[in-house]
Amino acid sequence: MNNSIKSFVAVLLGLLAGVLLMAVTGHNPVEGFKYLIEGGLKNPERIGNTLATATPLILTGLSVAFAFRTGLFNIGAAGQMLFGGFCATAVGHWLDLPRALLLVVIVLAGFIGGALWALVPGILKARYNVHEVVSTIMMNWIAYWIVFYAVPSYFKGSSETESRQLPANALLQQQGLSDLFQGSYINLGLFVALISVVLVAFLIQKTTLGYELKAVGFNRHAAEYAGIGVQRSIVLSMFISGGIAGLAGVTQYTGNASSIQIGILPSQGFDGIAVALLGANAPLGVLLAAIFFGLLYSGRGFMNAMTDIPPEIADSIIAIIIYFAATSILVDRLYRKYKSRRAANKKQGG
Repeated sequence: MNNSIKSFVAVLLGLLAGVLLMAVTGHNPVEGFKYLIEGGLKNPERIGNTLATATPLILTGLSVAFAFRTGLFNIGAAGQMLFGGFCATAVGHWLDLPRALLLVVIVLAGFIGGALWALVPGILKARYNVHEVVSTIMMNWIAYWIVFYAVPSYFKGSSETESRQLPANALLQQQGLSDLFQGSYINLGLFVALISVVLVAFLIQKTTLGYELKAVGFNRHAAEYAGIGVQRSIVLSMFISGGIAGLAGVTQYTGNASSIQIGILPSQGFDGIAVALLGANAPLGVLLAAIFFGLLYSGRGFMNAMTDIPPEIADSIIAIIIYFAATSILVDRLYRKYKSRRAANKKQGG
């Protein structure tokens, strides 16, 4: 069973579970799904909001997927996203440049911030074989507390819990683009995400570097025997993965929002793991999975407003989809067992 079928099965089972949940709790599943979908696609404004919601998910999913493809489990996308977004916010406040140049610098600052935050776990993995799951989790909390201290100290806004608003020329928000989607909060971050998808796909599939990184992911010892610099590949893979997560911070804190809050690890960093799983670690799959999750997140509020179905139903659907995506190996095993049994029955019948 190929990866696209596994993802489709995971989504289908999640939606069926949603039907059961709605029915068991005394709600109409048809009405629930109608308003859930309308909430994300009813008009241009809602479509734009769905795409804006999906934008950081595309990048965190891409970050996790890139690390997966190279044999690493980057569970630190939340911290890398937060620190990348913090670096972008700091640049937006400190520099006074023409808007086009400033936005380029902000995007680069976010990428470098996230990349440097993942560099430490990469070095620890390459040099001392420290498991990246442990080190990236620890880096999440270091980022959390640095931002917790730095925002009130240097960028304090109207309250203690958030930075002051970024100036308009430091934001990815574009009035013409918003007007195109009838006032949606869609912004230029979507283009950052789409360009990243294309670049990562090209890097993985069409370059020598991508081949080397995948070879290390498949078999570290065989890659080393073939003359590939394994330690360099691990560090570089984490650097790129963290940089992509940093871009998610840029799109979230200078695009979907205009300030950065303290006391919160961005949930998109953890949702990116689910997006990567559902997207089968392929750039195009990640893009589609992120848009699907964006639809569910955007539609759940509308579903709750139009019916008495709680938004937690949508969260449960997402959780169940993640569960089936993560256990797709079991689905694959059952499918293979079914095929072999069917072949055996045909042989006996013949």
